Amino acid sequence: VPQGAAAGAGTAGATRNTTTSAPPTLDSLARDVTRLESLREVKDVQRQYTHLAQFGRWKEMAELFAKNGTLQWGEQTATGRKAIEAWLRQDAGGFDGRSPGSLHTVIIDQPVANLSVDGRTAKVRWDGMRFLGDGKGRARIEGGLYENEYVLEGGAWKISKLVYHPQYEGEYADGWKNVDGRDLPIIPPHFTLDETGIPVPPATGPAPRTKATAKELANRIARLNDEDDARNVQNAYGYYVDRRMWTDVVDLFASNAEFRIDGLGTFKGRSGVRQALERSMGPEGLTHGVLNEYPIWDLIVEVKPNGREAIARGIQIGLLGEADEKKGAWEFAVFRNHLVKEDGLWKLSRVHITPLIRADYAQGWGDGGSGPRVRRDAPPFLKPDWRTKAAGPGGPGGNHDLADLKRRLDRSVAWDGAENVGSAYGFIIDDFQWPWMAGLFAENGHKQSPFAGYYFGRERILGAVNATYNGPLPPDALRASISFHWLTQPVIMVSHDGRSANMRTRLWQPRTSRTGSPGFDGLHGGMYHNQAVLEDGIWRLWSVTIDEHYWETPNWKAGWAGAEDPDPNAPPPPESPLLTRYPPDIKLTELGEREEGFRGGTGQWIKWPGILPMWFHYRNPVSGRTPDRFWPDCVPCVARPDASMTSHGYQMPPVGPNIDGRDLQQ
Repeated sequence: VPQGAAAGAGTAGATRNTTTSAPPTLDSLARDVTRLESLREVKDVQRQYTHLAQFGRWKEMAELFAKNGTLQWGEQTATGRKAIEAWLRQDAGGFDGRSPGSLHTVIIDQPVANLSVDGRTAKVRWDGMRFLGDGKGRARIEGGLYENEYVLEGGAWKISKLVYHPQYEGEYADGWKNVDGRDLPIIPPHFTLDETGIPVPPATGPAPRTKATAKELANRIARLNDEDDARNVQNAYGYYVDRRMWTDVVDLFASNAEFRIDGLGTFKGRSGVRQALERSMGPEGLTHGVLNEYPIWDLIVEVKPNGREAIARGIQIGLLGEADEKKGAWEFAVFRNHLVKEDGLWKLSRVHITPLIRADYAQGWGDGGSGPRVRRDAPPFLKPDWRTKAAGPGGPGGNHDLADLKRRLDRSVAWDGAENVGSAYGFIIDDFQWPWMAGLFAENGHKQSPFAGYYFGRERILGAVNATYNGPLPPDALRASISFHWLTQPVIMVSHDGRSANMRTRLWQPRTSRTGSPGFDGLHGGMYHNQAVLEDGIWRLWSVTIDEHYWETPNWKAGWAGAEDPDPNAPPPPESPLLTRYPPDIKLTELGEREEGFRGGTGQWIKWPGILPMWFHYRNPVSGRTPDRFWPDCVPCVARPDASMTSHGYQMPPVGPNIDGRDLQQ
């Protein structure tokens, strides 16, 4: 266990980040820009690995590794690009993503990324799953954890060591269980407690002389900021699609929009966008038993040098169903979308979806489902090194004042810091490391304990989880079962000063056990509404709220479409034991409408296949349309106004269309 993992709830951990008040110089700013670009390229290298895997591009995947790079898959090891290519090809076998009807969809997401102090190496922890099919009747699912290392080699970032720890696997017909039916160990993370909130550590020594001008740095920073905004639009689009919020989806598009689904057609204009959505997914709004989940994975966003165009490419997995009719389906696809910047706001201009397989849930995708039997060419890939390749003088750089450029750069550093600490939260609670989890929070932070209420301050947060789980697990513990907490598809709104952020992330929750018992052999879905702040130079969680479960699989065989409504004559689920054992500072029942329908909250409990209310912390990022359920600040702020980050010297991040962290509607 890394230093700091066992730190008390009131301590910050192993190391403290130190910052100086010295004004930036051109040299120091150039170094800082390069370091953030490096961290993002590292993450995109791994995302590119998944994009290539989907189409069986083994040679190109191997070229993402350093010359003497290593792939370690459980007990198997391959070193060097030729050996890695051979291993990838052999491991895939018939699950190659190229043969008619085959599937090789890999998702590697939820990064906790850390650049080295010298900026030449990096480490990233990822969660991963593989959805495999040979088109001849066989299908598998595998999942585990990656602890990878990266190196700057020949001016480009490469994977120096990919280390995969298999945790669960199984044939589709039977579902998955723990690998070899054994108990699962805790995989030591590469990071300390504080390092979760310092993805880019301060550099040491004098900055090297730079040849870049202030205008060139301004353009590079502008592209980083634009990348954040475009990523938010793409991920927000995904959440609106999940809820069939077609009006909000259409609002995200430019007037000359185009929506193309291979095999269905191309639709022009905003009216065409709506037509495509309704034809492919149904009418606006969710009704009882309808599931329309389209999680977005491994998203790469490339901003063009002119600063007015961008491309977003990623993986899309559809979990679809009508529980009232006991029908469920899977969809696997890749998207390559274009965005444009108009009047300072990023909008979708063209969506292009390439479906790979659609399969009935009961049958699975082993026989190729109803997707194309002849493999189409892959939509063009993006290059992870686009930031450095496009680092010329073109594009609108704006103000060239060095202090303001540093502030704008800090806003993008904040995006990665907030993502890092949110991802770390998921990994740490998977491993029941409660003192470390409490240490992720700011001194005055607060956390919701499911079905009970909110606890304020690290000691109370730690007390609640200890009371629930009888303390943390020792580092050498073995687990018979795990409920994983992936926090993915982030929409992160950063304040103007780069010191606070609102975060919306999907909860993707695979569960596994030794035997694959019901409840631990499937998937569950929820939504996190979190906030983060920069405290003493380290990103910390300010507020954590989990809305769950929007959907679930009662067991693998039945899937999400096999869920049944609770017996109306049965008593409601029991209260959380915490209400008497360790009472929260604010109960969910004190929060009125905000917790209506949620277990432990107000009103009648709504359980899937019922449709829970969906809350948003932001207005539509293009049109400013206010959603039916809008809650811009922390959830307990309605009962405790002093819980707001603004009461502690932080700015409220934007809650709708914004330019440079300033709301346009204020």
